Amino acid sequence: MDARYVFAVRFRLEAETEGVSVGPDEFETRLYRAADPPGEDGWLFFRDNLWRGEINDDRHFRRLVEEELGVNVVSAEYRALETDEEYLAALKDEIRDDLATFKADSVSEVLNKYLGSSLEVDKG
Repeated sequence: MDARYVFAVRFRLEAETEGVSVGPDEFETRLYRAADPPGEDGWLFFRDNLWRGEINDDRHFRRLVEEELGVNVVSAEYRALETDEEYLAALKDEIRDDLATFKADSVSEVLNKYLGSSLEVDKG
């Protein structure tokens, strides 16, 4: 069972020593965050941080990424939840068992509500 969240992150390097500079000073990269197994601590990351396939609190999320990477984050954008079929099935089962938590009538409504269309399933 394997899944990860993918984000596009733009960060800036700022020299802290006088007379030192960098060029370019902004870079974009991909940030990958392992998705916690459904039902375990942290599995609701998507519910707590995403809405309709977008980061729901950009400033808060950038601060979290800054702490994790140790750089000044200019922007962060959610790209996808990359998952295998086994993880997706377990995720759907866990959501189905507690639809009231999501204030939704179906699993597909929950997935669309939080992930939008940014769900990539590896069928191999």
